Amino acid sequence: MSHLVAAISADTKPQFYAAFHRQLEAVLQGERDWTANLAQASALLMQLLPDLNWAGFYLLKGEELVLGPFQGKVACVRIGLGRGVCGTAAVRRATVVVPDVHAFPGHIACDSASRSEIVVPLVRGERLLGVLDLDSPRKNRFDDHDARGLEKAASIILAGSEIP
Repeated sequence: MSHLVAAISADTKPQFYAAFHRQLEAVLQGERDWTANLAQASALLMQLLPDLNWAGFYLLKGEELVLGPFQGKVACVRIGLGRGVCGTAAVRRATVVVPDVHAFPGHIACDSASRSEIVVPLVRGERLLGVLDLDSPRKNRFDDHDARGLEKAASIILAGSEIP
């Protein structure tokens, strides 16, 4: 099935994310496969969100996060729980916004061009499934609007997928 992805024109981040959520729902419509939906979501994020250099997922396997579907440069494959921004968001089960990754204690630098990062945990019920990770080459790229918009995107992905 082919989905037409349109550029989003919005004056504010809340308007952008409302339009983004509609496109994400359209892209995922009719598909329940977890891996396929994560792949489509990472591609859509990279295509439509400005100022990104990496967008993807790390999935919980045992006691570590393992690289899942993504768009961007080759990435770190395994991240321990509690390590870096991804591991911290996973342990806290809360979104972590980092305006300057070089000021984050224990930051794991997979791409030296990254300057800011946001990580949203993927939780269904009490079960941590992984994290959504976005990096930007621009400091202060992410804010509370991005956190809310990406948390809603994560909920759309979780609701539309059969979790293994």
